[in-house]
Amino acid sequence: MDSLNNNKVSLSKTKSSTVALYALTLGAFAIGLTEFIIMGLLPEVAESMQVSIPMAGLLVTGYALGVAIGAPIITVATHKMKRKELLLFLMILFILGNALAALAPNYTTLMVARILAALTHGSFFGVGSVIAAELVPKEKRAGAIAIMFTGLTLANILGVPIGTFLGQAYGWRSTFWAITIIGIIALIGIIFLVPTVKAAKSSLRQELGVLRRPTFQIALLMTVFGFFGVFTTFTYITPILVDITGFSPKSVPYILVLFGIGVTIGNIYGGKLADRKLFPSLIGILIILAIVLAIFSIIDQNKILMLLTVFIFGMAAFGIVPGLQLNVLNTAKEAPTLASTLNIAAFNLGNALGAYTGGIVIDLNIGGGLPAVPLVASLVTVVGIFFTLWGAQQQKRNNQQGLNH
Repeated sequence: MDSLNNNKVSLSKTKSSTVALYALTLGAFAIGLTEFIIMGLLPEVAESMQVSIPMAGLLVTGYALGVAIGAPIITVATHKMKRKELLLFLMILFILGNALAALAPNYTTLMVARILAALTHGSFFGVGSVIAAELVPKEKRAGAIAIMFTGLTLANILGVPIGTFLGQAYGWRSTFWAITIIGIIALIGIIFLVPTVKAAKSSLRQELGVLRRPTFQIALLMTVFGFFGVFTTFTYITPILVDITGFSPKSVPYILVLFGIGVTIGNIYGGKLADRKLFPSLIGILIILAIVLAIFSIIDQNKILMLLTVFIFGMAAFGIVPGLQLNVLNTAKEAPTLASTLNIAAFNLGNALGAYTGGIVIDLNIGGGLPAVPLVASLVTVVGIFFTLWGAQQQKRNNQQGLNH
C-alpha cells in the first residue's frame, strides 16, 4: 500500500515538474522570439528607420550587449529575491520593452527598447536553467535544460517565420505587438505553473568568488567563442539567402522554418549527448559547426545545397547550447544562479561580437563582403574548439587531483 502511495506521489511530482518546465519553455519562447525576430525583418526595419543593413544589424549587437552587461548586474541586485518573484519581475520588464519597441518613433528609441528587453534575457535563462536542473534527477539535468531551451528553438521554428510573415504583411511593429501579447501569456503561465523556489543560500561573496576560478573562466570563453560564429552568419542570413543565393524575400520565412527544425533536433539530441559524454559531444558538434559554416561560402549560389546547409547549421548551432550551459553549472555548483546567468551573458557576448564582426566584413568588403561572412564565422568557431579542448584538459586534470586527494 505504501509503495502504491509512493508511486502516486512520484507520478504527481513528475507531472508537476513537466508542467513547470513547459511554463519556463513558454517564457523562453517569448524572449527567444524577441532576440531572433530582427534577423527575419532586417530589411523592413532598415527601410522603415532609414538606416543601412549593417546599421540595422547593430540592433542585434545592442540587444546582445544588453544581455551581457545587464545579466550580472540584475543577478547581483536581485540576489535575495525568491526565484519565482524574480522571473515575474523579469517578464514584466520584458513586456514593457517590447511594447516600447512597437511604439518606437525612431532608431534610437528602438535600440533603447531592445536593450530594455535584453536586460531580462540573461537572468531569465540563468534562473530558469537552475530551476529546470533542480526539477529533475541529476542524470537528466542537461535534458531538462534542453527542454527549457526548446523555447528558443520553437522561437526559430515557429515564431520567427510567423513573425516575419506578420511583419512583411502588416509592418514590423505588428510583430512586436504580437511578442508583447505572448509575453503576457508567459507571465500568467509562470504565475500559476512554476513552483516557488527560494534564493540560493550562498553569500554574494561566495557567488562572486566563482569568477576567480580558472575552470569557470575557461567555460565562459568556450561559450563566447563557441557561439560567436553562429551569430556572425545568422544575423545576416536573410541578405545571404536573398542577395547571394537568389531566394525571394517571401521564401525566407519557409527557410527559417527549416533552420528551426534543425535547431529543435540539435537542441534535444545535444542535451542527450551532453548527459552521456559532455566534452566529447561538445568538441564533435563544434567541429561539425565549423565545417558547415565553411561550406556556406562554397555552395551559397546553389539553392538545394543551401537549404540542406541551413538545416544542418541549425542542428549544430543549438546542439552545443545544453552542453555549454551544463558545463558552467558543473564548474560552479555552489553558485549556480550567477554562473548560469553569466553563461547566458557569454552566449550573448558571442552574439554581439558575431553581429558586429559580420557587419565589419560587409562594410569593409573583406573577402568580397557578404559572401565571406560564413567563412569568417568558421574561423572564429575553430577558436571555440581550442578553448573547449583546453576546458576538457582542465577537467581531466581536476578529476585526477580529486582522485589523488
